[in-house]
This record gives sequence, C-alpha cells and structure tokens, in this order.
Amino acid sequence: MTTESQVDILISGGGIAGLTAAAAFASAGFSVQCVDPTPPVTERDAEGSDLRTTAFLQPARTLLNEAGIWDRLSPHAAPLQVMRIVDAGGDVPEPRIVKNFNASDISDQPFGWNLPNWLLRREMLARLAEMEQVDLRLGTATTTLFTRTNEARVALSDGSRTRARLVIAADGRNSTMREAADIGVHTTRYGQKALAFAVTHPIPHENVSTEIHRSGGPFTLVPLPDYQGKPSSALVWMERSPRATELFEMDVADFEREMTERSCSLFGPLTLASRRTIWPIISQSAERLYGERLALVAEAAHVVPPIGAQGLNMSLGDMRILLDLARANPSDLGSKKMLETYHRKRFAEVKLRVKGIDLLNRASMVEARPLRDARAMGLNALYSMEPVRKTLMQMGLGAR
Repeated sequence: MTTESQVDILISGGGIAGLTAAAAFASAGFSVQCVDPTPPVTERDAEGSDLRTTAFLQPARTLLNEAGIWDRLSPHAAPLQVMRIVDAGGDVPEPRIVKNFNASDISDQPFGWNLPNWLLRREMLARLAEMEQVDLRLGTATTTLFTRTNEARVALSDGSRTRARLVIAADGRNSTMREAADIGVHTTRYGQKALAFAVTHPIPHENVSTEIHRSGGPFTLVPLPDYQGKPSSALVWMERSPRATELFEMDVADFEREMTERSCSLFGPLTLASRRTIWPIISQSAERLYGERLALVAEAAHVVPPIGAQGLNMSLGDMRILLDLARANPSDLGSKKMLETYHRKRFAEVKLRVKGIDLLNRASMVEARPLRDARAMGLNALYSMEPVRKTLMQMGLGAR
C-alpha cells in the first residue's frame, strides 16, 4: 500500500542549499519534507566527502541566523577580511600587480566567513534533527511531479507520495523537478575543470582570500582555520580540462611543486592536506525560475564558475526572496502570484550575475600575452577609482 504524506513544502535536494532551505522554512513555521538520493558525507577524510568550501557573504549570515544554523557554524568559520587579486600574467609566474579589497572600506564586518562543505552538512543535519517540522529523507529521490492549481503531488523512490503546496527544486544542475516541469536551460561549457582540496603553508593567510590570475582560470586560496597546527587554506585551481586532469593524476611531490609555483610562492611551499577532487566548470541558467507549484533555486536555477564566492550566495538570495514572500502571505504559499513575484524579483539579477561571472572567467582564462596585459591594466584602472572599487565590493556582497 502506497503511503502518502502532506506538507507545506517539499524540498527536492539535500545539499547545502536544500538543507538551508529546510531549516529556514521550518523555523518560519512551515512543515517541510526534504529528500535527497545520496546521504551526505559528514567527515573530512571519508570517501566521497566534498572538500570544496563555501564563503558565506554578509547577507547570508542573516538567513543562517533565522534558520538557527549560524551559532553552530561560527566556531568553525574563518573570516574573510581582505580579497586580494594578483595578476601574474607576465613571462614568469610571479606577481606583477597586487590589489587588496578590504572589507573595512565598506563595512565593520568581514566580507564573509569560509567553511568546508562537509562540515556544513554535518552541522546543518544536526540542526534539522532537532526540528519537529522537518521530515528528512536521505537516500530517497523525487521521481515524478504532478501539479494542479492548488497543490503538487510528488512520487518518491521509496514508493511513497507527498502532497505539497510548494515544491522547491534544489536538486542540482541536472534537476529532476525542473525537467519534470519542462523548464529549459541555457548552458555554457568552458572546457575547464576545477581542482578543490586543502593545503597547509608556512606563511599565515591573515584572513586574506587570494585569487591569482595567469591563464587557464583563477587559482584561489581561501582562509581556513589552522590544520594540525599549521596555517591552512582551501584551494580551488581552475585549468583547461586536459591540464586539470594531468594535475589531478600527478604524484604528490610533483603536484606540490606545481601548485607552489602557480601560487607565486606567496605563502611559501604549499603542502597537500587532503585528497584532491575535480569538478567540471559550466555556466547555466534556467529559462524561468518557476512552474506550477514549483520554485527553482540554487543550481537547479543557476550555475556559475567558482569566482567571487557567488554560487551559493546567489542560492541563498533565492531563498531570501522565497522566504520573505511565504512569511508575508502564508495562505498564498506556492500560488501562481507568489511564484511569478519570485521570478520577477530574482530573474534579472540572476542573469546579470551569471553573465558577469562568465566574463570574469573568460578574462581569467586568456593565454595570449597582449590579452593578459590588457587584463592587468583593467584591474589597475578599476582599483584606482575609489567609487568604482567600493561599488564592486558592494555588488560582490549582493547589493543591486
């Protein structure tokens, strides 16, 4: 006999965005079911753990506070006080232009706080475990979506069904719920991959996030708390796919030499402090952010290269709008009017940010020396104009 549940909101996807949404909407008084086909790995060195990190920018902390998550995260977070951009596009891999964007120029808070993704999952699951309004089903997938004007009916892989007033698709770039609603996407492939891992280094990072541009894509070190008594950073190294695969398969000693050289030795010799993971890089945006009784968020709605900590913070921007609309009129949850308003408030900004990050990524990939020189001149010019520099920092935090 098929079992059937009824909730206010079904969230398809139990990644960081989905778990955040579950905590946020449950904290606001809605009943929530959150499902994901893959139980999350919550230990750093376990097989399958996500060694990427997430920098939560200032606006995200408010949402995490409301969801009852931030107090769990703050003891593990490394503040990001300075964003340093380094151009190393000359004949040899050494800094030729270094510009610091300091949060103190626009705020009394850091730009954000960096945390490992595996740890985020651990702490978010602990929060959800104490919430009676949340039905968390890990190891269970959404399979079909059937909607009417007043509700959605979703079939799950365990044979059960759920009726919900609103379905939130947070199920990634290949979203089952988006496809079920026949919402198309526009995808850009760069022929690029990103290596993500942790390193230690003798020179402290001093809460400075450092993005080094040469060719192939950015090489970014983001502060982490000390690891085994040594300064530590999360490293995301973007390269064209053949080069990225070569680096991924390289023996550790050679790899450490390569990454130390690519880092311009700014932090001294880099030592690998975790296993390496590798991810394809794309940009993708949905043709619209909603269907009947369905809202697309996070990578179901938009995917961007890992530049400027925009990815998950755009996702939390989606959640902010949806949550505010749901709180303002709970009886209207999931209605056509609510979802059209969500689309209107988010779609243009999402398109603008996807396009902006696409342009930044293309600039970081250039190999021809004249184009690398032009990139360096552009960085110098932008930084030299104080109003422009402050506006860029504010936009990075999510200001319109």
